[in-house]
Amino acid sequence: MANVIKIIKSEPQIVEDAWTVVRGPEATTEANTRQLILPIAYLENAPAEYEAIQPRAVWIAPDDEFESLAQHFHKLDLIAVDFPSFRDGRGYSIGYLLRTRYKWQGELRAIGDVLRDQLNYMRRCGFDSFAVRADKNIHDAVKSFSHYSVQYQGAVDQPLPLFRRR
Repeated sequence: MANVIKIIKSEPQIVEDAWTVVRGPEATTEANTRQLILPIAYLENAPAEYEAIQPRAVWIAPDDEFESLAQHFHKLDLIAVDFPSFRDGRGYSIGYLLRTRYKWQGELRAIGDVLRDQLNYMRRCGFDSFAVRADKNIHDAVKSFSHYSVQYQGAVDQPLPLFRRR
């Protein structure tokens, strides 16, 4: 079973992942034993094979138009944001918008090409759960949260910049 990093009581911890990300319309044999993270399009128009499944979690791709579906967010337990490439920073903006503009209070997970170097920045943008890329060591990645003791800029986790906190 895969593991993820979750922020629990302000501390990053490695926990078992109860969710399965569904990338396309393929049927999954684990549907009855695991919870599914479906593409955001399933909130409005689910294909026939998923009609019986009421999505409790969705994932958003960087180029998805998710704003019109914001009225459905209250039904969800988790929203995942896909980072298809290490170089693609649009997911940071999506996470920030979900936390600030759309007031998302549930679990916000980073999925895809998620690497150790990104975790602290993702946390500052509002992410509280991280599915580190499968070929990377999750125990090594969790150490990255302790590298920074002071944050200068304002962000979701600390809206005031350092000079305003004095």
